[in-house]
Amino acid sequence: MFSELFKARLTLLVLLTTLMGFFLGSPDGVSGWLCVHALGGTSLLAAGAAALNQWIEREHDALMRRTACRPIPSGRMDTTVVLALGVGTSVAGLVWLAVWVNLLTAFLGAITLATYLFLYTPLKRITVLNTLVGAIPGALPPLMGWTAATGSLSPKGLALFAILFFWQLPHFMAIAWIYRDEYSKAGFRMLSGIDPDGRRSAASAIRNTIALILVSLVPFLQGVSGRIYLSSALILGGLFLVHAVRFAILLDIPSARRLFFSSILYLPVLLTFLVIDRTKEVPSSTSFPPSTSTFSVPLPTAVVLNFPVPPVSEYGS
Repeated sequence: MFSELFKARLTLLVLLTTLMGFFLGSPDGVSGWLCVHALGGTSLLAAGAAALNQWIEREHDALMRRTACRPIPSGRMDTTVVLALGVGTSVAGLVWLAVWVNLLTAFLGAITLATYLFLYTPLKRITVLNTLVGAIPGALPPLMGWTAATGSLSPKGLALFAILFFWQLPHFMAIAWIYRDEYSKAGFRMLSGIDPDGRRSAASAIRNTIALILVSLVPFLQGVSGRIYLSSALILGGLFLVHAVRFAILLDIPSARRLFFSSILYLPVLLTFLVIDRTKEVPSSTSFPPSTSTFSVPLPTAVVLNFPVPPVSEYGS
């Protein structure tokens, strides 16, 4: 029940992309405790946002078969309890990030929460542009990971944001086409609901997949990653585009599902190659907590975890 309320799979994706941003912002070794705090605060923030989203959309969720089994519409959880859990975990996550990571990452977390709940969620019943707005909070976690590691914004971190932003658009276009009747029934204004012949949906999927391919090359051009990543990005992007074009030609549920599953495969594989083939260039600024006592654990991707050991005096008497 709680895994449904906190959207465990979506929260896991948020944590993975945050971790990826943190790794890429730490070419000389990952600060272990700082990484733990970044992931801990982000996980609470993501879980709280998921709960609050379900509280806001509880009446609309009851109208769709794919969401009617969620805790509130199914009657398994009281609305007051969900509201309290959502607010509590969100606030706890923001405070955690502000105190134990840095204010910039907490600020980005607050933007993520605000745009998700107060822009994207209500806009889903007003305009088809909600998908573009919703891609903003979905793309901020890797940038939060970057700022958690470096303490600063940079074009390299923004490139990670751009990759996640454009990936979401064809990904969600496939979902919206598969469930277009349910979305319309629940009062959500999706492009697929006002596009009976599917041409606009197909054009959007192709256009944004091409944009994704282009922005996926930026980490290589910036020197963040090497030629192995470049080759992988081109191959994966080409396969993704093939499925988008196939969807545009057929415009049926099976082709939409193939586009959806190709998007699910594309992202983790791309990010894996991005981490494996990263360069050793140090970001312009860092926010690693000072420490004179660490232990290092080499990872298969040549990432080094440096866990600061607090002085004995910090434990108190």
